[in-house]
Amino acid sequence: MEHLDEQEREQYWEKIQDALFNQQIDQFRAEFLELHPYDQAKIFETQSGEIRQQIYSYLSSEEIAEVMENIAIEDIEPFFIEMTTAFAANVLAEMSTDDAVDILNQFDKNKVASYLTIMDKEAANEIKQLLHYEEKTAGSIMTTEFVVLNANQTIKEAMKHLRREAPDAETIYYTYVIDNEKRLVGVLSLRDLIIAEGDWMVSEVMSERVVSVPVGEDQEDIAQMMRDYDFLALPVVDFQDHLLGIITVDDIMDVMQEEASDDYSKLAGISDVDSPDDSAIASAKKRLPWLIILLFLGMLTASLIGRFEETLDQVAILAIFIPLIGGMAGNTGTQALAVAVRGIATGEFEKQGKWKMIVREAGTGLITGLCCGTVITLVVYIWQGDIYLGLLVGISIMATLIVATIAGSLIPIMMHRLNIDPAVASGPFITTINDIISVLIYFGMATAFMNLLIHG
Repeated sequence: MEHLDEQEREQYWEKIQDALFNQQIDQFRAEFLELHPYDQAKIFETQSGEIRQQIYSYLSSEEIAEVMENIAIEDIEPFFIEMTTAFAANVLAEMSTDDAVDILNQFDKNKVASYLTIMDKEAANEIKQLLHYEEKTAGSIMTTEFVVLNANQTIKEAMKHLRREAPDAETIYYTYVIDNEKRLVGVLSLRDLIIAEGDWMVSEVMSERVVSVPVGEDQEDIAQMMRDYDFLALPVVDFQDHLLGIITVDDIMDVMQEEASDDYSKLAGISDVDSPDDSAIASAKKRLPWLIILLFLGMLTASLIGRFEETLDQVAILAIFIPLIGGMAGNTGTQALAVAVRGIATGEFEKQGKWKMIVREAGTGLITGLCCGTVITLVVYIWQGDIYLGLLVGISIMATLIVATIAGSLIPIMMHRLNIDPAVASGPFITTINDIISVLIYFGMATAFMNLLIHG
C-alpha cells in the first residue's frame, strides 16, 4: 500500500470510477478498499454528492467510518448531513469513541440526540460518557477503547484477555493494570507481556511507575507531557485514580496541530483561524475586534506625534525617519515575542527561568541596537551631511531596539504569569505598542538635540 500524491489519486480514481458507474460493486469495493483510508478520504472529499451517495450504498458503515476518521473535523459535517440518519448513526457507532464525540460536538443537540437514540446502545453509552466533558480537556480527547488487565490475573489469563479485546482496542502496545476497585496501579508493555512466563502474576511483571493525567487536564499540557516522555499513550484518571480512558499519540498530534493553528491566529491578531470556506463577512468578524483595538492604539500614536508638532516645525526632516524607527521597533519586538511564546509553549521558559530569558533578550537588543544604530548614523551623516542628525537617529534606533526587544519578551511572560494565553500578545499588538514607545524615544531625543540640530 503506497502513499499517493494528489495527481496519483486522480489517476487512480479515473481507473476505478467505471466500476462505480457501471454498478460493478465487487470490483469497485476491491479497488477502492485497496487504498489507505487517508487516500480513500481524499478521493471521497472531491466527489459530487451524487457520487458519494453511490459510495455510501457500496460500502458498509464500518468502511465509511474509516474514511470519516481521516477527514478534518471542521469539514465533516456536510457528509453526515447527506447520509440517512440511520446510516450516519451506524457510522458514528463504528468510529473510535473520541473521534465520534469530536464530530457530534459539531452538531446541534437535537441532531446529537437523534443519532444517539438510533445508535447501538453500547456505543451510545460510551459516547455519552465523553460528551459531558469540557472541550480541550483530557476527558474530551480520551478514548474508552483500550485493554485493561487486573493485577491479580496470571500472564496466561492476561494474554487470553488481550487476544479477545485487541480487535476493538485503539492500541495494545501498552496495557494498563487496575486493582479490584478499578484504580490504576501499573502499566505493562506488550513486549513484557509476551516474554513473561504464563504462570507469573501481572502484578509481578507490571511497572508501578505509571504516569497519568487527571480528566480535567488541559490538552496543551498533555501534549507537552507526551512529547517530553515520548509516550504512545497516556492514561486518564479521576480524582480517586480510577482509570477512565487513554489518550493516544494520534489524538495528541491533532491537538498539537490545533493548538499551533490557534497560537498562529492569535499572533496574527485574529480571533480564530480563517477557514477557506468562510464567507467574507465571517472572516471580517474574526479580524475586526483586534483591528478596532489597533485602530485606537494607532490614534494614540498619532496624537503623540501631534504633541511634538513644534519640534517637527523647527526641524522638518525629523519626520522622514518616523516610519524607519517605528518599523524597526515593530520588527524586533515581533522577533522577541516569537522567541518568548515559543519558549513558553515548549517549556524552555521554565527550564531557563524568566530572568535569564529577559537578560538574554536585553543583551540581544543591545547588540542589534548598537549595530543598527552605528550603521544608520553613518548613512544619515553621509546622506544629509549632519552628524548630529545622524547621532539622533542612531541613538534613537539603539534605544528603541533595546526597549522593544525587552517589551516583546516581557509582555508574553507577564501574561503567562497571569494565566492568560501569551499568544494573545499578538504581533500587531506588540508592533503598535512599540510604535508608541519608539515615538516617545525618538521625539524625546529630538527635543534634547534641538539646539544642536538648529545651530549645529
